[in-house]
Amino acid sequence: MQMQFGDSVSVTRDGHVALVTFNRPPHNHISVESARDLADAFAAVDAEADLRCLVLQSEGKNFCAGADLVSREADGGLGSSINPLYDQAVRLFAARTPVIAAVQGAAVGAGLGLVLTADFRVAADTARFSANFVSLGFHPGFGITFTLPRLIGPSRASLMLLTGRRIKPEQALAWGLVEEVVPEAALRTAALQLAREIAEAGPLGVIATRATLRRGLAEAVRAQTAIEVVEQNWLRDTEDHKEGIRAVTERRSGNFKGR
Repeated sequence: MQMQFGDSVSVTRDGHVALVTFNRPPHNHISVESARDLADAFAAVDAEADLRCLVLQSEGKNFCAGADLVSREADGGLGSSINPLYDQAVRLFAARTPVIAAVQGAAVGAGLGLVLTADFRVAADTARFSANFVSLGFHPGFGITFTLPRLIGPSRASLMLLTGRRIKPEQALAWGLVEEVVPEAALRTAALQLAREIAEAGPLGVIATRATLRRGLAEAVRAQTAIEVVEQNWLRDTEDHKEGIRAVTERRSGNFKGR
């Protein structure tokens, strides 16, 4: 079995486990189109009764280094009240099949949001996690203001969200942001091993239990992204946000003026 969704997402299988691979060089920045491809892939896996677990993995150095800032569609367009990227995020959260994310390198911004769609996260020792929105003079999106505190607690989430600090894998493990840290060479094997363990359980029981555990999650993410977009819309036009984009592009600290 092999399926292709757009140019950046492919699906293969290993027994009862689906392997969904994201490949958008050089750093797997996510656009609306690639997010839609991922959501379509998740839906296709859901439609296969004998696929019982899903591993979300990516090619290259970084799992996902954030949203595609070059693509206008990645932020819904100037003045948009609905961010189409977040509509696809909601679809990912609404998927039925359990998901394990195999994370190497950067999971930053929207990349962190993508990681948080999974039930479990296995991290390589090269992984780093950051909600770097404030470094861009911007507001978090992708539902992160709901999903991150839900996972690691409000205080730790606030630390990440208000500082943009990079979290190393050992810290992520201690905080419960990831379930396991392994050498990068062993990352996919470790993620697949966990997926197989889930796939060996009674599939109806797994699906029912997961649905109970995640009841209302997709709806909550939809509601939260609606709030996030309101804040993003006015911040997008500020001098601080423009400076944040320049600073990141030029690999320097931002010189923010509060306007």
